[in-house]
Amino acid sequence: MRVVLAEDLFLLRDGLVRLLEAHGFEIAAAVASGPELTRALAQEHPDVAVVDVRLPPTQTDEGLQCALEARRGRPGLPVLVLSQHVEQLYARELLADGRGGVGYLLKDRVFDAEQFVDAVRRVAAGGTAMDPQVIQQLLARRSAEDRPLERLTPRELEVLELMAQGRTNAAIAARLVVTERAVAKHTANIFAKLGLEVSDDDNRRVLAVLAYLDHGR
Repeated sequence: MRVVLAEDLFLLRDGLVRLLEAHGFEIAAAVASGPELTRALAQEHPDVAVVDVRLPPTQTDEGLQCALEARRGRPGLPVLVLSQHVEQLYARELLADGRGGVGYLLKDRVFDAEQFVDAVRRVAAGGTAMDPQVIQQLLARRSAEDRPLERLTPRELEVLELMAQGRTNAAIAARLVVTERAVAKHTANIFAKLGLEVSDDDNRRVLAVLAYLDHGR
């Protein structure tokens, strides 16, 4: 699996290269700026891009914008964005086209090699990997203004949060130490209470939940 990596801090970039290579990824390019990222995405046609939000020369959201521009030219290009802080705007922009193959993680997550590599693979496969802190903020905001969320049980809220992160029923069952049948029942209840269409496709399910949580911004 070929990866284009964009990170301006040399030590972190080098560490990510070594980590990804150790898990069987091929690094097509490892760059440090927005212009370099744009060229690499155009020339290398990677399976997935792992991109720091803030890159030179602007050090604002150049990495994200370069990746989104490349995604517009190549719809569905898998992009995993890394950020120092939770910014719901970044999540919105990533999800705006309603496609999968997107992820948004805090940089702290890269120190958990298993979690980070799982997120890269999930995004590359067309799935969704959203940082738990982003989901918690969206849940907190919606809980304050939305009656349907108040109807969810504590267990259903746990399932909803894990679902929104991009977890499959099997992964949710393993995390909560319950059966997949129990998770499926919770999921059906969640969709009914939130008025969302039930889907057997994991990624469509995640996108539906995220769209609901971020509705009315």
